[in-house]
Amino acid sequence: MIQGPGIFLAQFMSDDAPLNQFDTACRWAAGLDYVGVQVPSWDGRCMDLKQAAESKDYCDELLGTAKANGVAISELSTHLQGQLVAVHPAYTSMFQVFAPAEVQTPQAMQEYGSQQVKWCLKASQRMGLKAMPTFSGALLWHTVYPWPQRPAGLVEEGFAELARRWRPLLDYADECGVDCAFEVHPGEDIHDGASYEMFLDAVDGHARACLLYDPSHFVLQQLDYLAFLDLYHDRVKAFHVKDAEFRPDGRTGVYGGYQSWQDRAGRFRSTGDGEVDFGGIFTLLTKYGYDGWAVLEWECCFKDSQQGAEEGAPFIQAHMITPPTKAFDDFAGGDVDGSAVRKALGLE
Repeated sequence: MIQGPGIFLAQFMSDDAPLNQFDTACRWAAGLDYVGVQVPSWDGRCMDLKQAAESKDYCDELLGTAKANGVAISELSTHLQGQLVAVHPAYTSMFQVFAPAEVQTPQAMQEYGSQQVKWCLKASQRMGLKAMPTFSGALLWHTVYPWPQRPAGLVEEGFAELARRWRPLLDYADECGVDCAFEVHPGEDIHDGASYEMFLDAVDGHARACLLYDPSHFVLQQLDYLAFLDLYHDRVKAFHVKDAEFRPDGRTGVYGGYQSWQDRAGRFRSTGDGEVDFGGIFTLLTKYGYDGWAVLEWECCFKDSQQGAEEGAPFIQAHMITPPTKAFDDFAGGDVDGSAVRKALGLE
């Protein structure tokens, strides 16, 4: 069955106690009834990623710290480092904040991000974790709305290049026994089902090229997030429980008009405050046998993060489904009776 509730620490870590160090952050999460934490591997307040890649003892120490403070580590995330694996030069200055000051070019960012991803995969292996949430990065995003018309072959070459960068990392992930769970997200070249399929084709259907499912990004794109699970459930290896709403008007729609989050048509909300059908989502994930974590990701432009965290665990718990051990109508059934079957068909 689905594991959880978990919480992604990325949006909560701060320079103020108790969220300024890993042990007290775990204790804070446990105090709010979370049983797991998804760890931002880039945040030094949580962990030293290089040391985790090199030392089983250090990984055991991190796992022990989490356990001693009431939670398990659900996954290690590389969202920021994965983004750097593919950076279009036009975005260099914006993404430079995701890397050390000396990493200033797209090539340097790719090398840095790729090494970080490999370290995280090794650390995940050492911790016995099964999935690594990440971003794909983007070389094509500036052409998503094609004006002027995209040059012939641009999309194909874009995904071929993305595959060239990720294929070695996916092969390494396979060596480590860890799935790369790409979050389908606007701003990434993998931003919907069609783009994921193009990437999957470019990496020859690689078994480790999997998905992090976050319905909030589908609401903002007006994509059918339940049908997405019907299509790609076998590739979903991580799950962010994040709510959203889409309320277009005469001024703004999907693209947001460069407005602040509160004034956009599509807005992320705290769980239960948006329009995502989590009942339907948990039902489908249970139907398809998803046994990974349900992890709260909090991003809301109206509600304080502490309130969002307090409300998140009981919200997730209320949607968790224990699969049945028998069918509800078993009482009316019985062993196969060939004669009865034929009589029911009018054959006897």
